[in-house]
Amino acid sequence: MKLVALSPEAIPLGRPLPFALRGDGGVLLAQKGYVIAHQEELRRVLALSPNLWLDVDESRETRQAYLGHLNKLLLSGHALGALTAAPVGAEVFASPARAEDDRPDWPELQLRATRLLTTPLAADFGERFKHLHDTLVRNCIQAPDATLFALIYLSAQETAAYSATHAMLVACTCMIVAHEVLRWPDVRTLQVGRAALTMNIAMTALQDQLAQQTEPLSAAQIAAIAEHPERSAALLRQLGVADPVWLEAVRCHHQHFEGPLEPAPEAQQLARLIRRADQFAARIAPRATRAPMDVAAAMRASYFDDTRQPDALGAAIVKALGIYPPGTFVRLARGEIAVVLRRGASANTPPVAVVLKRDGLPPGEPIPRDSAQPEWKIIVSVPQESVRAKQPLATLLALVRR
Repeated sequence: MKLVALSPEAIPLGRPLPFALRGDGGVLLAQKGYVIAHQEELRRVLALSPNLWLDVDESRETRQAYLGHLNKLLLSGHALGALTAAPVGAEVFASPARAEDDRPDWPELQLRATRLLTTPLAADFGERFKHLHDTLVRNCIQAPDATLFALIYLSAQETAAYSATHAMLVACTCMIVAHEVLRWPDVRTLQVGRAALTMNIAMTALQDQLAQQTEPLSAAQIAAIAEHPERSAALLRQLGVADPVWLEAVRCHHQHFEGPLEPAPEAQQLARLIRRADQFAARIAPRATRAPMDVAAAMRASYFDDTRQPDALGAAIVKALGIYPPGTFVRLARGEIAVVLRRGASANTPPVAVVLKRDGLPPGEPIPRDSAQPEWKIIVSVPQESVRAKQPLATLLALVRR
């Protein structure tokens, strides 16, 4: 047994423990897989033993995660003595390896996000929001293609839980663009995710209503839409959010700003990225009064600003997601309909899977194809609603992860 001090922040609330949790002397406090549901339960555990410990020899996976963490810190210039003395934090287990049961249940996540954003309560908003945001951050880092696939796939067909699905897609798009293309610091990348996820918190229920409404907007609805950035920022303050950059980004996420991005204030940079991702996500979502734009057309439209000029942030979104992002339906050179699984080596040659053969019938299982090959070249994207036979999301996500 080799015990290493464990920070309380390393405990994944609401999720199975990836390790056995031990107290002083190696006393077992909770088995691997046990779920510490909330902060109050964690406080009860800490009352049993104020010091938490991890046995890094417990399993090969635990030891590899810990050694990998030490290696990263050593390469960044930290002293070994300081590393081994410091308590282990949550970052130790934030590795690309994923347990089979750690994959998100996206419909359940839609429901959880809808409940949080529709009825936020100051008493538990912080904890519930952190859990949701942390889940999205983890998936953006560990499985960005699967995350984009799930949210784009769901957004193109979702009306009942439109607002929460939209918020999650915008948040994940912003974080992936910020991390992979803009190379923003981690702190700013997390901030843009938080701001995007809460940008419409003051009108979540109204957004869901409008997605299914067929009659013209009322005067009260028009006013609520116009006022929602200010009202969302004000509501977040009431819920305990004190980060001025987060709040200001929410307050001005619909404003049009001109000029280069870099000299702009930090909150304005976040708001500008959110606005562009917001426009992309809105285009691919259906409404009762209109069909959604196909994803590739929405991606092309994102490249230009309001004056039809090339836009740097729009170009960053296209660079990060590709011309045909995961979850996009396309027609191939031989006439099959396929769905894009992952981002490819180039923007227009992603891996795909055939879901409808040339005769219009589905294969027994989706057939993976390489669109870089001439016979499987992508000819055009097609709206998801035109694809008559769809595979379950879980079936397609299994192909994305291969």
